[in-house]
Amino acid sequence: MAEVNLEGWQKRSLENQKKYKQYLQRADKTKALKQLPALHEEAFTNVDCLSCSNCCKNYSPRFKTPDIKRISKHLRMKEGNFIEQYLRLDSDGDYVVKSSPCPFLGADNYCGIYEQRPSDCARYPYTNEDVLLKRPQLTLKNTSVCPAVFFVLEKLTLAK
Repeated sequence: MAEVNLEGWQKRSLENQKKYKQYLQRADKTKALKQLPALHEEAFTNVDCLSCSNCCKNYSPRFKTPDIKRISKHLRMKEGNFIEQYLRLDSDGDYVVKSSPCPFLGADNYCGIYEQRPSDCARYPYTNEDVLLKRPQLTLKNTSVCPAVFFVLEKLTLAK
């Protein structure tokens, strides 16, 4: 399989949106799902999240009830106080952080609540899950946010 150059990945991701969209619409889902675990591993041998943190700097995960309970307990806060201090409801009725970057992101790009982080954060960028194929709009957006998603989509589109 061809190598993927990550230099200038954001610009190239935007240039390749049409190619990615066509791939996601036409992909052999079974074949692609079988490739994802290995591509996910390969992506993260080439991408250092701590040198990027675009996801934490620009977007918010959903904070579901179990996340709120777990994180507020860890921070020794009442759930209501945690929500009031850090979260707001978005247009979909989901709790998200009030501000960007995420208030738990440190200057060193480490997460201050990493072990208790929301499930959306733990699963992001979905490069080893069927979400990559089932939610093409999210995947397309993530190609310009996360170099690992760009890497995986490049590999998938080069392999076909």
